[in-house]
Amino acid sequence: MIKPFIQSKLIYQFVKSVFPQVKKELSYWQTYASKIPDKILSYQAISSIQKKSFHAQGGCIYSLYYNQINLKLIKFIVALQTISDYLDNLCDRAGIEDEKSFLQLHQAITDALRPDNRFFNYYNTYPHNNDGGYLYHLVSTCKSYIRTLPSYHLVQEKVLYLGKLYGEMQSYKHINKNKREEAMNNWSNKYIQIHKDLSIWEFSAAAGSTLGIFLLCTIAQSKDLEEKEVQKIMDAYFPWVCGLHILLDYFIDEQEDLYTGDLNFLSYYKDPSEKEKRLIYFLKQSLYKTLNLKNPLFHRTVIEGLLAMYLSDTKITLQDKKITSKKILKEAFYTTNILYNCCKLLRIKKIIK
Repeated sequence: MIKPFIQSKLIYQFVKSVFPQVKKELSYWQTYASKIPDKILSYQAISSIQKKSFHAQGGCIYSLYYNQINLKLIKFIVALQTISDYLDNLCDRAGIEDEKSFLQLHQAITDALRPDNRFFNYYNTYPHNNDGGYLYHLVSTCKSYIRTLPSYHLVQEKVLYLGKLYGEMQSYKHINKNKREEAMNNWSNKYIQIHKDLSIWEFSAAAGSTLGIFLLCTIAQSKDLEEKEVQKIMDAYFPWVCGLHILLDYFIDEQEDLYTGDLNFLSYYKDPSEKEKRLIYFLKQSLYKTLNLKNPLFHRTVIEGLLAMYLSDTKITLQDKKITSKKILKEAFYTTNILYNCCKLLRIKKIIK
């Protein structure tokens, strides 16, 4: 009975103490976004914060990794996630389909993960560019944090690799419908050889998660970090925890993406049965791979939290999705259902959306 108590304490602290700090940070960036001179950039920046705040909320669970709130880490996670969500909107919601522009915009992700003074001209070929320093300030905020990390040199290569994958995947995913599938195939083929048990769409899903980056930038706080621990984390999080994260995200958005024509990686499964089996496979691999990491209960809570957060979403209205959700929850620990019911309550109270 001790473990559920520890989990409950962690989640209580997460909602009670971390959420208000995340809200404070997002409020700061929203105020900044409201002052962006270019109206289209301002609208997309504000929209990305208002509609995707749960991304930053969820990511900030890592601020409790060492059992006390790390305010500097919250500032970093919110800033990096805000970059991610903002660029997603610029690529997906502004009526632009230029691959080169998207790749240049996403240089902001990798620049944000470098401790040097490198800043790219992110809007170089994008039709809108007068953001009043918004993106520069976000990138600079991230750099300020990673410069304080005593062991960042041990994680930097892997963090930049994950950042590069993220930027490339998002860039190719949002080009013209007639070109994006071939572009995604060509891109993923460069990497898929080392992940032979994944489809290119599962690999692409894993590339779309920022959780691995958040965790690596969390453990780099430790002066005693060892390379073998960094590698074990990479093996557990990429592709498994990261893949589970984004596959669940696409699972709840499947119907919506069908209507809007957005690319949804789950549409490539041959039938609902295969989809269900692969989601459960990613769950089991995630739970198994994180067992031997330091602080295993924390990682288990993250995984259970992903299930609870996504599967409690009100978008799950179709009967087949409800059935699949129940089967996935059944494959997890019984404590997942406690978190699931907590998330449903938090949604009713509009603490998470």
